[in-house]
Amino acid sequence: MQMIREVDLTGRRILTFPAVLPCKSISPVTLLTSLINMSRSICSYQSKDFTSQTKNAREAIRQIEILLIFFEEVLDQATSISGSVIFCLSELHFALQKLQFLLEDCTREGAKVWILMKSQFVESQFREVIRSVATVFDVVPLKIFDISSEVKELVELVSKHAKKVKFDVNSNDRCAMERVILILNQFENRFEPERCMIKRVLDYLEIKSWTDCDKEIRFLDGQIDFCYISGNEREVPLLSSLMALMCYCRGVIFDTLDYTGTDQPDSAKCGGGMFSCLNPEDFRCPISLELMTDPVTVSTGQTFDRSSIQKWLKSGNMLCPKTGEKLTSIELVPNSALKKLIQRFCEDNSILLGKSGKNNRDITRTKLAGSPAAGETLKFLAGFLAGRLTYGTDEQKNKAAYEVRLLAKSNIYNRSSLVEVGTIPPLLDLLTSTDESSQENAIAALLKLSKHSRGQKAIIESGGLNLIVMVLRKGLKLETRQIAAGTIFYLSAVDRYRKLIGAKHDAIPALVELIRDGKVSGKRNAIAAIFGLLLYHGNRERFLTAGIVPLLVDLVASSDKSDLIEDSLAVLAALAENIEGSVAILQTSALPLVMGLLQSSSISRAGKEPCVSILLSSCINGGTAVVSVVAKEASVMPPLYALLTAGTSNASKKARALIHMLHTFQESSSSGLATSAVLKETTAPPSIL
Repeated sequence: MQMIREVDLTGRRILTFPAVLPCKSISPVTLLTSLINMSRSICSYQSKDFTSQTKNAREAIRQIEILLIFFEEVLDQATSISGSVIFCLSELHFALQKLQFLLEDCTREGAKVWILMKSQFVESQFREVIRSVATVFDVVPLKIFDISSEVKELVELVSKHAKKVKFDVNSNDRCAMERVILILNQFENRFEPERCMIKRVLDYLEIKSWTDCDKEIRFLDGQIDFCYISGNEREVPLLSSLMALMCYCRGVIFDTLDYTGTDQPDSAKCGGGMFSCLNPEDFRCPISLELMTDPVTVSTGQTFDRSSIQKWLKSGNMLCPKTGEKLTSIELVPNSALKKLIQRFCEDNSILLGKSGKNNRDITRTKLAGSPAAGETLKFLAGFLAGRLTYGTDEQKNKAAYEVRLLAKSNIYNRSSLVEVGTIPPLLDLLTSTDESSQENAIAALLKLSKHSRGQKAIIESGGLNLIVMVLRKGLKLETRQIAAGTIFYLSAVDRYRKLIGAKHDAIPALVELIRDGKVSGKRNAIAAIFGLLLYHGNRERFLTAGIVPLLVDLVASSDKSDLIEDSLAVLAALAENIEGSVAILQTSALPLVMGLLQSSSISRAGKEPCVSILLSSCINGGTAVVSVVAKEASVMPPLYALLTAGTSNASKKARALIHMLHTFQESSSSGLATSAVLKETTAPPSIL
């Protein structure tokens, strides 16, 4: 016996109806049983709330309630049903699936405003489904069924009524829909609608609280994502307008923050490891001003995209394009760490880089508001929040900071608007609050705004660095300190700010302390900030003085988080490039630990590159004694050879240099020659920064 064919509905988009016909060889009992169960499910919607489409939904459910009685009576004689009747019942099954989808969508959480605005389409779907039910009973004569006369009369009545019933947009729905359009038009024309008119729409849709509004925003945002993924962007302007309106309502209409979820609606982490947080605007080639896809470093220490600097050199220029200094060499050293920084950021934020095209919604699409109405609505909201942050009560300031935190989470346009209206100075003032929630919301909002270049500038020019470092050092909650570390990371995206941050007396010790005391997310944020600050070489000595190396080595040895281990190794590799860093590393148990990780399957191929960097730098800066220790570990060679072919070009180059050094040492040791020749013959490795 074949059953009803199932369809995967896990990714079904609202107002789509992926109904399927039952298998042709389905048994009558199975088919009728499924029709009964589906009818009961549809009838259960009688007790659910329909904020729009109420009349159409109730009419459809009423007719299915009668059909349910019919299906239950026919089930007793299912074995005598002919093939043609089974075919007709299969058509009914198909229609009822569509109706069930439709009812599910009309009552879906967070979809109230969207269903209202799609009223005409929804009404047409109700009409189509019920008319298809009438068509089936035109084909199937009821006299072939041995059922009571009362049931026959009811079914005939349903069939006749289904042909005549008028499904249309309810007058109240139409009025509410027109009112929404009027509100959006007023916003688009830079006129702030009366709040009582907005409140009437919210009351009609039974959107009664901050949380109700937030559910609508999340649903609409998901719909926008789906539009970009599917390549159908026609609905994006309306969806964006409605989402902006709901954001306005959440921030302006509802004064009480009633969110009661167990998780924060947004994340306080930098996200996705240490390479995910920097602003791509700060990784453009100084020559082409385009995002670097293959960064290389020249002899002056400046970094350019390979194609741009090669064109510069081929034209006969022997001066550094950025500093004007004479280039002592034309060698281009791959800057693999910076390349990884850019690639990871782009991957984590779905930003297109080079030819790695994706159809999904990347953050660069949010540079614009999505529609003129959305843009103006969000500007009004930003101005309102700036006022609340400046002049509101303590409770109002806290809520406004939280709204900024949410709005700036993943939208460039929102960040720009919020920075432009002056939210950063009052947010900085809120960092001195003695209320834990207010301080946390303020620093989290600043973290989001610090992703924008103008936000970074506003924070520094408003004297915010001292306040952020204060929170990093003495935040009222550990979580707040961790968010402050993430904010430091974003600020470290700007070259000139790295020096400023490093010069702050408490900044570097506080980050090092967070590696020791923070939770996993705090450790990630601290390591991310440290990596960003190490891009300014003058900060390396400060980190060594603060005792970072033993903490990182202990973290690598004890952590079960692979990304945390690999990020820690990347920082150690950067520190190992000078003699002081190598000495600090060699004074710990790092050397055998790193050799073990190089052979471990728990570390990714990308994570093995800093292992090679640490070993190579340690051998060069530590001398023959270190080379001899590494050379005695024969098991190091296989993974080094594997990186020659399977690693990146930079990893391959470093592995080759280390292999050559170890072979030279072994040959000179066996021949009795001076082992000091080993180091003289080995060229220093390229800087990974």
